[in-house]
Amino acid sequence: MGAQGLRIAASGLSVRLRDGRELLSGVDVDVPPGTMLAIAGPSGAGKTTLLEELASGHPPGTIGFVPQDDIVHLDLPLARTLTYAARLRLPAGSSAGEVAAAVDRVLTTLGLAARAGQRVGWLSGGERKRASIAVELLTRPRALFLDEPTSGLDPASGARLLSVLRRLAASGTTVALTTHNPADLAHADEVLFLADGRPVYRGPSDELAEAFGVPGIEEVYGIDHSASPSVPAPAASASSVLPAATPVIPGAPDTPALPGTTSTTSTTSTTATTATPAGPDTPAAGPPGRPPGAFRQWWLLTRRAAAILTRNRLSAAVVVGSPIMIAAMFAMLFRPHAFSPGSDNPGTTAMIMFWIAFGAFFFGLTYGLLQICTELPIVRRERRTVLRLGPYLASKITLLLPILAAADALLLLVLRATDRLPGASSGVYGSLFVSTLLASAGALTLGLLSSAAVSDPGQATLMLPLLCFPQVLFSGAFVPVPQMGAVGSGVSWAMTNRWAYESLGRGIGLDALWAHGSSPLGPPLLASYGRTFTGSAAVGWAWLGGYALLFLAATWLVLARKCGRAVRR
Repeated sequence: MGAQGLRIAASGLSVRLRDGRELLSGVDVDVPPGTMLAIAGPSGAGKTTLLEELASGHPPGTIGFVPQDDIVHLDLPLARTLTYAARLRLPAGSSAGEVAAAVDRVLTTLGLAARAGQRVGWLSGGERKRASIAVELLTRPRALFLDEPTSGLDPASGARLLSVLRRLAASGTTVALTTHNPADLAHADEVLFLADGRPVYRGPSDELAEAFGVPGIEEVYGIDHSASPSVPAPAASASSVLPAATPVIPGAPDTPALPGTTSTTSTTSTTATTATPAGPDTPAAGPPGRPPGAFRQWWLLTRRAAAILTRNRLSAAVVVGSPIMIAAMFAMLFRPHAFSPGSDNPGTTAMIMFWIAFGAFFFGLTYGLLQICTELPIVRRERRTVLRLGPYLASKITLLLPILAAADALLLLVLRATDRLPGASSGVYGSLFVSTLLASAGALTLGLLSSAAVSDPGQATLMLPLLCFPQVLFSGAFVPVPQMGAVGSGVSWAMTNRWAYESLGRGIGLDALWAHGSSPLGPPLLASYGRTFTGSAAVGWAWLGGYALLFLAATWLVLARKCGRAVRR
């Protein structure tokens, strides 16, 4: 049975940034089915941009795209990681047997069957790269695009990986890759060498150095190609030193532009063509089926996130241990009976309410800060195929909000059991629980937004104090809102901790406690807070819920922008 590959062609492909700078200029590409193209050139030559352009606009499942970063979760066993990926990518209604068969097939094809039960994080660099390729092969793509696949690998591992890609090309899959390693070029059928965004050579790798009159391929990288004259290749050779940028073709069909670019004017095409006979590991690829719907995606993503959380012992320990530790510290910090009518320090009650509010905020923020930035390359790649951002974000909320509810309930129970909170009706404690849960939800979505906005976990960690400090200063606890300056009072409206603090104070009845307490400090203290604790806690709930929705919508927008050109369905 023959495998169908894609013929990838582009004529006069150009990409410009909004500031007018060209990333690509006049690139012509023609990759027949079942062949392997290596895109080479010095750093900044436009290799990745060209690869992105060639890979854009295809239906899900038609192509595979492997970025430089690993696109597999490190905490799960390899086979389980691939199973989740298969359930997400294969057509809706695929049976468990079909999913298992797809996973077994790619493991065998890439020589990873013996590593099926091993945690991905324990694999070698070359094995992890093959695992990323395995994810893409689950849907039997007709073309495979790889960005710097041998980057970071030792020469032997890189050569083994390229041999795998060579076999895939021989079985009918069109392969295009970028590389900065001269040794990689020998494995390709054709080399396209870029300099300053324009093609300067196209042909076999063994003629590259000769075309520029240098002894080795390494020397080609050091040539000032902007000053190099165009040298025609020998008539008998298929290689050619290409002239400087060819004219952009006006009126060409639209091609989706990279983020930060204006438009791409070019003529591009990809066509399915019957290629060489396929081996047993690469049967013919049919048209991609309907992907799982939103509900199915949400359920799969929630299960995967839960599996990752439970398999990562450090994350699980932080999730479980931090509420216990914070509740214990609060119990040690405050003396009991602060809410008794005869207490000589009613100000303590305000501090207890503040630290409960901040504890709920801290739980939510820390749980959310590392949720997206640690898997952003995976999200980007899955977004290119089938991933919907709504179910993805919903899976995070579904997994983490019950955990936060348990943490908030634990905090309130410990403080009540140790008499740091007063005896009160179930309605009062229900109000306190709703306030803390909404505070955690607002902080969780703020953490997700920050996690989506940063580039790596290190930046997310640095965000923690920057996000916490304003919540402490402008909450109205240490400086009551009526006593703040005009600017500070305005800033306090944007602090979720202010609304959590006020809701907790209203729920516990601080205004009534201070007004009727026996301490002479009661009325003056109450006066400094004005009407902060007067009214219904539901006002604060509305603000907290509104901010949670706002942060969640902003997270969606940031992710949509970061994922760039996602497939539009």
